[in-house]
Amino acid sequence: MQVLSPFTQALVAAFRQHKDDERAEKMAAYMKHKFAYFGVMATPRNELLKQVVSAHGLPINAMQIAKELWLLPERELHYCAIELLLKTKKQWTENTIVDFEWLVVTNSWWDSVDGIAVNLVGEYFKKWPQQKEAITEKWNNADNMWLVRTSILFQLKYRTKTDTDLLAKYCLAHAHQKEFFIKKAIGWALREYAKTNADWVEYFIEANDFQQLSVKEALKHIK
Repeated sequence: MQVLSPFTQALVAAFRQHKDDERAEKMAAYMKHKFAYFGVMATPRNELLKQVVSAHGLPINAMQIAKELWLLPERELHYCAIELLLKTKKQWTENTIVDFEWLVVTNSWWDSVDGIAVNLVGEYFKKWPQQKEAITEKWNNADNMWLVRTSILFQLKYRTKTDTDLLAKYCLAHAHQKEFFIKKAIGWALREYAKTNADWVEYFIEANDFQQLSVKEALKHIK
């Protein structure tokens, strides 16, 4: 049985006090019953985390706490883990990327993977850009589709700092991929970059052969 830290115990207790069984069932159904839920929506969820942080302080071992939360069944706790890691960026080290990879491949579904890819991994490579290409190329070539998705999406908020060579390389590597979550990721990444450079995205799409879903998503706000 997992021994939980006082911080984790306090957070779990707070969520249990606000459990909403009817909403929890709806949330679980939306996620195809892959996870259990307390039935706490985003705004009150963030408020509960804020209250626990206020009472206990930010943990000095945030990654350990995040992993505790990640191994518990309720999905809201996984979202709190991501938020907690964002609040404790000063604790990150160059080796933290190993832990982020573990989070990606553990209890994986699009909601957690996207949060990690965009908010954690994306921020990590801003701090340690020398790690970016080797690690993301490994992920892009991985058998795990969530690592592939992460390699495509991590630059989602980079805007003018987007490495278009990497973006193009990683999208083209999976241009004929039939997996929905990869096709969608390609389209999403290109659609987001189109807000910065629509001409680049339009030319890239027209010059290459992508699955229709990727094309539709990429050009959604261009044509």
